[in-house]
Amino acid sequence: MKIHKKTLIIGASTNPSRYGNIAALRLHEAGKSFIPVGIKPGLIAGRKIEDLSALKKYDDIDTVTLYLNPKNQLAYEDYILSMKPKRIIFNPGTENPKFMDRAQNEGIEVLQACTLVMLASNTYD
Repeated sequence: MKIHKKTLIIGASTNPSRYGNIAALRLHEAGKSFIPVGIKPGLIAGRKIEDLSALKKYDDIDTVTLYLNPKNQLAYEDYILSMKPKRIIFNPGTENPKFMDRAQNEGIEVLQACTLVMLASNTYD
């Protein structure tokens, strides 16, 4: 039985030009389990975008992939860390040394990487 690792997309968007949207579509195409979370309601790949401001807790999150700039991450750091993901991907433009250090200090793997490149190169586990 294959275990589906869940990815939480923080900064998901219905705007097709936003990377949070493109990542959701690519994860869907790759057959990966994901939960889109953003500030505006809508659907991506048939999935409802969950309201980021609700700070809903999700179980068994393997990866958080970030599409929020560092300034906007501050309000959600504790929320993200509370779910104890195995890794956080800081996509280009989201690099945040203070948050990255906090995550690493809690035993979370931190990657400065691009989810889209990882999916395209088959290195997204």
